[in-house]
Parts: sequence; C-alpha cells; structure tokens
Amino acid sequence: TCQNVSYMQNSFKNHKHLEMSVLVFLTLKKMNNKALFPGSFDPYTKGHEYILNKSLEIFDEITIGIGVNSEKKYVFDLEKRLAHITHLYSENANVKVQIYEGLTVTFCEEIKASHIVRGIRNSQDYEYEKSIAQMNKSLSGIETVFLLTKENLSAINSSIVREIYKNQGDISLFVTNPEILV
Repeated sequence: TCQNVSYMQNSFKNHKHLEMSVLVFLTLKKMNNKALFPGSFDPYTKGHEYILNKSLEIFDEITIGIGVNSEKKYVFDLEKRLAHITHLYSENANVKVQIYEGLTVTFCEEIKASHIVRGIRNSQDYEYEKSIAQMNKSLSGIETVFLLTKENLSAINSSIVREIYKNQGDISLFVTNPEILV
C-alpha cells in the first residue's frame, strides 16, 4: 500500500541503495544476494566495469559469466578475455569470473544466483534486454535487474571497440588494461 511504501522510503532515506526504488531494494534483500553478470565481453569495456561496480552496491557477490556461443565469431580469444577480466578483479573476493555454455538461467541455477544483472545504455538496449529478461523469468523464475550506465560511458559499444581494434586504433580509452587482451 502507499502508506507502507512511504514509511519504508522514510526508513531508508539515507541508505545507499535508494538510487533505485525501495520496492526493488526490498525484493533484492529478501532473495539470495548473489547475481550473474553475463555477456560475451568481446571485449570487457569500461561501461561493463561501471555496471559491475554498481552491482556490487546491491549484491554481496557477482559472478561475471563469459558466455560461449559456438555460432559467434569473436575478435578476442576466450582465454584472454578470461585473463583480462580476472586481472581487473583479482583484488576483489566478491567478484568471480567463469566461462559458461548453454542457457544463462541454467548457469544461474548452477552457481545459485538469484538475479541476472544487465546494463542499459539506451531505449534500444532496454527493449532488447526486456524481451530476454521476460523469457528468462518464464523459464526459471530468475529476475533481471537493469542498471543504467553512466552518461559519459553510454556511447561505448563492444562492436565499435572491436572495429577500432581491427583497424589498429587505440582502445585504451574504452578498455582498462587492453594489453592483457592482445
């Protein structure tokens, strides 16, 4: 009810999670506090880093799941992507990095993640991700949490970064420690 929501908002006024709705916060706190951040991460960009860091404000543990799609042709080698992301979070015990194949929701169940985290840059991302989130929810009951990327990072796109790299451009503006990838 509205009175309960108002009371909860006042109770949590100074809580760091109030950037999102109180109802989302309360839902997350009732669930397992572990999430999966899935993607091909070809490459893992500063935009991905931002979403992961925001996720750590919500969840106690995040697994970055590097998904393998045999139909997709990658620019950066899988083992180098794994080494790159692992290096970035080697000091953070709350971040795990794993490779997985198959359905994302099946992997969530394997690692006991209650939520999937996805970054949203624009309305096109939202429409695309919303469909996937609804299908995942239907398949498994696993919820997806959408986080908006920071405005100055919203133009970063892995496809564009790959093109810059393929044409011998400097990707260090968009990727932390790109030397690990090559």
